[in-house]
Amino acid sequence: FFLQVRLVVVATMTVKRRCHGRNKKGRGHVNRVRCVSTGKAIPKDKAIKRFIVRNIVEASALRDIRESSCIEGYQLPKIYIKQFYSIEAAIHQRIVRVRSRELRRSREPPQRNRPAFTPREGAAAGGAGGPPKPAAPVGA
Repeated sequence: FFLQVRLVVVATMTVKRRCHGRNKKGRGHVNRVRCVSTGKAIPKDKAIKRFIVRNIVEASALRDIRESSCIEGYQLPKIYIKQFYSIEAAIHQRIVRVRSRELRRSREPPQRNRPAFTPREGAAAGGAGGPPKPAAPVGA
């Protein structure tokens, strides 16, 4: 009698991302959404998501509308849009960047570069804007 011995060597492939580029975690199937840029159908958990809040009117026409409005202090409504991008479109439009192997491991969100509010010179702290008050006469 001959005894056959087979050695099975399982080679595990290297993994680039621990989540495999998705956020599925135990779900078998995820609905697809359309890419804003290319129209490609991509899984919702794999898409790059951006929530955009902006004014209905651009800044150049905003002043004209405020001057012609009969309601004082009327706040124009904003547009709220949830946009989905495919990976290729997001990299091409520089919405996300390619990161090195070390930086890919960091899970913290990138720093936001919002301009910090700096009060103007001569303005009172916490005071509302408006025309400057006339100076008191000297020697009176």
